[in-house]
Amino acid sequence: MASDDLIVGLDIGTSKVTAIIAERNYDGDIDIIGIGQTKSTGLRRGVVINIEATLKSVSEAIEEAEQMAGRDVYEVVTCLAGGAIEGINSRGVVAITGKGREISEEDISRVIDAAKAVVIPMDREVLHVIPQEFIVDDQRGIKDPLNMIGIRLESEVHIITGSVSSSQNLIRCVNRAGFKVNEIILESIAVSRSVLNKDEREMGVLLIDLGGGTTDIMVYMDGAPFHSSLISIGGDQVTSDLSYGLKIPPEEAERIKIQSGICYFPLVEEGSEVILPALGSRPATYIPKQTICEIIQPRMEEIFSMVREQILRKNYHNRLGGGIVLTGGGALLSGAVELAQEMFGLPVRIGLPFKLHGLSDEYSTPDMATAIGLVQYTWDKKKSELGEVLPKREIEYPFWSKLKRWLKEFI
Repeated sequence: MASDDLIVGLDIGTSKVTAIIAERNYDGDIDIIGIGQTKSTGLRRGVVINIEATLKSVSEAIEEAEQMAGRDVYEVVTCLAGGAIEGINSRGVVAITGKGREISEEDISRVIDAAKAVVIPMDREVLHVIPQEFIVDDQRGIKDPLNMIGIRLESEVHIITGSVSSSQNLIRCVNRAGFKVNEIILESIAVSRSVLNKDEREMGVLLIDLGGGTTDIMVYMDGAPFHSSLISIGGDQVTSDLSYGLKIPPEEAERIKIQSGICYFPLVEEGSEVILPALGSRPATYIPKQTICEIIQPRMEEIFSMVREQILRKNYHNRLGGGIVLTGGGALLSGAVELAQEMFGLPVRIGLPFKLHGLSDEYSTPDMATAIGLVQYTWDKKKSELGEVLPKREIEYPFWSKLKRWLKEFI
């Protein structure tokens, strides 16, 4: 059995697979003790298309993390990004029946059940039901109605659904790699936990997670999600555009995108050039960075336009006092912040994951936000279930710790 003090976040992305191992430390917090990353080859636009290739990538990433941590992994928490993610808002109403009309935990559970009693297609499943607010006898804006007095209790919730086949194929890959999936979390929920602060969620913020195969969108207002969706275009499409436009292999296109890519024309230095490597009989040549930008910027504009269209259709644009947070690997593209600011007319920042104990600056990057968020989300949930203050671990001296683990293998 895996240790109760161990949390493993597994981000199976379109471009890469990342595994992070965290352990509860002596102070009752968590330390990052192992990180593994490998190239992902079995997914397209966030959906598994090759189980064998995916499970190989999963095994390699977890093995690398195990070697760094010096611990064995048995169970993981992973996330879902592809598979037609959809979020809907719903409301439930119940009568308060307890003694003295005092709202109990049972009342809260009943009203949430009433809110999530919506009809969804057979090929979809509910991933999350997140309360937005409670209403007691028409009094709105209540976050926790427990022990309040009233006659009628209402709840407004955000329900997130995903494809059953997408999640089952994901679980199958992890199981076949030799690990158990404890929970599947929507990628945007995990990312939100690692890059958004409380003030942003309260003021209203738009999270745009620019992944390799997909772009995930989530709007927070008044501290809770109000809109979640997915666009099946990501950084890999930018790479494909460069490969086609410059007549170079995808690997070279990816390198140029990362090292020299710019998606906002005013940032291009006049006269700056990029070298295209020799290909077959074609010699190496220089091309202006302006040409790179002319290929990349239209695709990034398309992604942001599709996001903006959703926000305007929902009338959320004027409620985003916290601005926009860009995260994911695509957020590292030069000019992404400036382009988003111009297109949305709102303040934009890059979402770096909050620093956890044991996490070096090398890994505090937007493309690590999902894996770190999975760990933090799971840890927060564990604290909530066991109580806000967990007992500190007993100090274990290295020799006795190793001896105890060795004995467990033979008892």
